[in-house]
Amino acid sequence: MRKWLRGALVAVAGLAGFVFMANTNLLTGLRSGKPTLLAHRGMAQRFDSAGLQNDTCTATRIFPPRHEFLENTIASMKAAFDAGADIVEFDVHPTTDGQFAVFHDWTLDCRTNGKGVTREHSMTELKALDIGYGYTADGGKTYPFRGKGLGLMPTLTEVLGTFPTQRFIINVKSNDPDEGRKLAETLTTLTPERRKALIVYGGHRPLTEVKQRLPDITILSRQTLQDCVFRYWSYGWTGLLPAACRDTALLVPVNIAPWLWGWPDRFLDRMEEAGTQVFLLGPYHGGEFSTGIDSTEELKRLPSNYSGGIWTNEIAAIAEELHAQGRH
Repeated sequence: MRKWLRGALVAVAGLAGFVFMANTNLLTGLRSGKPTLLAHRGMAQRFDSAGLQNDTCTATRIFPPRHEFLENTIASMKAAFDAGADIVEFDVHPTTDGQFAVFHDWTLDCRTNGKGVTREHSMTELKALDIGYGYTADGGKTYPFRGKGLGLMPTLTEVLGTFPTQRFIINVKSNDPDEGRKLAETLTTLTPERRKALIVYGGHRPLTEVKQRLPDITILSRQTLQDCVFRYWSYGWTGLLPAACRDTALLVPVNIAPWLWGWPDRFLDRMEEAGTQVFLLGPYHGGEFSTGIDSTEELKRLPSNYSGGIWTNEIAAIAEELHAQGRH
C-alpha cells in the first residue's frame, strides 16, 4: 500500500509540475506593445445600466450629456478614432432596398421619430429619421438631441468608405442566415487586405454564411466563443490550443480572464500566434450584462503590462489614462 501511495504521489507531483511548467508566466518574456482600444458604438452617450434588459430603451436613461455625439454615426466614429480608438464597433441591419443601415436597435421607436422594425424599412426612409429624437436625461422633461440627428444614420458602405484604412468590428443583430449571405455580398467588394481589418460578430447562423463565402473574415459568435473557451479550459493546460481558438476573436470578462490557462502573457502569446485577438470586457456577474473597461478602477484590474484588446464605452477617458501611463 505504501509503495502504491508513493507512486501515486509521485505521479500527482509530476502532473502538477508539468501543468505549472506549461502555463507559468515565469518562463516567458514580458509582452511588449500597447493595448488595443476598441470603442463600443464609437463615441456614445452613456446610460444607467442597472436592471438592463434586451428591450430596455437606453435612450430614455442617459446621463447628462458630456459631449455632442450619438452612437453609430460617422461623427461619433471619427471622434472615437481621434480620441485614441484602434477599433470601433458598430451594429448593422439589412434594409428593404438591399443596403445595410448602421444602427443599434432592432426597432426605431426608442431613439428615433420612426416606428417599427428597423430592417423593415428602406434606407431612404431611415435617412429621413431623427436618430437623436428619443434621448432624454431627465425623464422626458428635455430632449437635448432632438432635431440634431436628422439624416445621421449611415450605411455600412458609407462607414467603410469614410474610413478606408481603419479597423472595425461589425455586429450582426439577427440569427438569420440570409443576412449573412447579404453581408458577405457587400464585403466581397472590399480587397482581401481591407477585410482582414474587420471582425464580424453576432448570430452563429449568419456568421457561418459569412465565413463560408469569405474565409479571410474573422468571425465571433457565442458558439465560436464557447467552443474555444470550454475546450481551452478542458485541455489548454497541456499547452495545446484547440482549433476553435484559431483565427477568431475572444471577448473575455476581466474577472474570468485569470482562470484561463497561462493568463496573462502565455495565454495572450498563444492566441496571438494563432491569429486570435483577445478583448477584455468589464466584470461579468451571472445574469447581468457585461460592460466594458469603463473606469480607471476597472483599468487597474488589468495586468500592468497588458497588451491585448480593451473593450470600452469610455474611449476618451481610458485612452487618456493609458496615455498618462505611457501605455498608449
